Amino acid sequence: PRPFRPAGGTMSVVEHVREMAAAGLHSNVRLLSGLLLTMSGNNPELFSPSQKYQLLVYHADSLFHDKEYRNAVSKYTMALQQKKALSKTSKVRPSTGNAASTPQSQCLPSEIEVKYKMAECYTMLKQDKDAIAILDGIPSRQRTPKINMMLANLYKKAGQERSSVTSYKEVLRQCPLALDAILGLLSLSVKGAEVASMTINIIQSIPNLDWLSVWIKAYAFVHTGDNTRAINTICSLEKKSLLRDNVDLLGSLADLYFRAGDNKNSILKFEQAQMLDPYLIKGMDVYGYLLAREGRLEDVENLGCRLFNISDQHAEPWVVSGCHSFYSKRYSRALYLGAKAIQLNSNSVQALLLKGAALRNMGRVQEAIIHFREAIRLAPCRLDCYEGLIECYLASNSIREAMVMANNVYKTLGANAQTLTLLATVCLEDPVTQEKAKTLLDKALTQRPDYIKAVVKKAELLSREQKYEDGIALLRNALANQSDCVLHRILGDFLVAVNEYQEAMDQYSIALSLDPNDQKSLEGLQKMEKEESPTDATQEEDVDDMEGSGEEGDLEGSDSEAAQWADQEQWFGMQ
Repeated sequence: PRPFRPAGGTMSVVEHVREMAAAGLHSNVRLLSGLLLTMSGNNPELFSPSQKYQLLVYHADSLFHDKEYRNAVSKYTMALQQKKALSKTSKVRPSTGNAASTPQSQCLPSEIEVKYKMAECYTMLKQDKDAIAILDGIPSRQRTPKINMMLANLYKKAGQERSSVTSYKEVLRQCPLALDAILGLLSLSVKGAEVASMTINIIQSIPNLDWLSVWIKAYAFVHTGDNTRAINTICSLEKKSLLRDNVDLLGSLADLYFRAGDNKNSILKFEQAQMLDPYLIKGMDVYGYLLAREGRLEDVENLGCRLFNISDQHAEPWVVSGCHSFYSKRYSRALYLGAKAIQLNSNSVQALLLKGAALRNMGRVQEAIIHFREAIRLAPCRLDCYEGLIECYLASNSIREAMVMANNVYKTLGANAQTLTLLATVCLEDPVTQEKAKTLLDKALTQRPDYIKAVVKKAELLSREQKYEDGIALLRNALANQSDCVLHRILGDFLVAVNEYQEAMDQYSIALSLDPNDQKSLEGLQKMEKEESPTDATQEEDVDDMEGSGEEGDLEGSDSEAAQWADQEQWFGMQ
């Protein structure tokens, strides 16, 4: 056959393939390299080993570009085998003219780059163990920053914290301004001072980088769960004229306010960030959840549609849509959407919480517990993960486990209004610890008189003791500086108990104006209008309406079908 490396200065066909690959003509590369590889298979003498290696790599790259990851891995593997054969022969066999002496042999695709691409394929296929194995096989000295970064993230996900820390540090040694590697180290409990020491030289040598040490300090507080100091530090950064209106800082602030139980400020900061960047996706799942909790379901629906238009390949739009379903009491649909979000991002805490809550409300408590535990593993400083798990324990009458968990949270996250209220919530379930619950709630309300969860639990306690006047005073005081549907509704219940029917109707009406979907307020109002006998303030929980209204046209199909889908779905990207 005529050799593919013509004499003189003309390019060989393999070099044409390489040039097209460099030019980003992936579909063209795929077609031509596929044909050339068939020719090579039919006549092994046609190409030199180095040319076969190149063709396999370029063909695999084009498959990777088409998202055919399993096929790409098989071609990359063949390429590495070809490279091994190439390394064994000291000289490239000159079967195609002067191939060995040309520059072609010097510009072979990097073997390390091939291994990195293979690891990327494995992560896309959720085969993290294989990804770690292929990158682990690269000698430490040959690892590029992106290899160390990928390894660090994979080790972290697999729970190999020491190896993860080593890899993140290596990234920082090579690139001292790799901020995500800094966050990785802080999330693995490496001290802020130690991390800052690794960047001190660059901070001192480059102008206008003095904010970086404060930035590291802020996120060190974030990862130790010190929300108050984290908020103060990020606010001090945000006030600096050069960093004002930074979307990432505003998103972090919103998330911190949410963790601290300050939902009002959290929503404000999310709105601010969204106005600055209308294509923002990060954190929008938490924002959607907060809006849903406030009964703003129309806003949640609009947010979900907007996010789907930006990207349906991120977990956030699915979680937002799931929150809409969950708070519309369509739990099977919420379960399906949560599972879809986890499929897209197994590290999405909000998706795990959504799916866990849906499973719990469908009576599948043991499955819900698995999801809340995974959420705690991913976000050990987030109180809502523990709240979800404790609610599961209480739903299955495992008061002892709930008490142990609440005490652990109280010890690890410190005695603040939120942890005190969580512990009190468990104590209220046991007749023996009613007094302890009262003491804990009083402490919480001394720290934060406006903390809604503490007010609600204290009202529940006063209702049991039939101290309605005290309850009314507590609720009026809490409502002096804020308006909340649940507080107005409970105040309505208390006013009914003391025969203040007209004002009770007013309170139910206010509650419904804040959340038109609040079933209990609606029932309270209907009972008032029918002039039925006053009901006890502590009603039993309503049986959840399991039937969806079928609003979402893009997710047609019965809830049972959705539930079957969710059952088959792999829960987490864990091996």
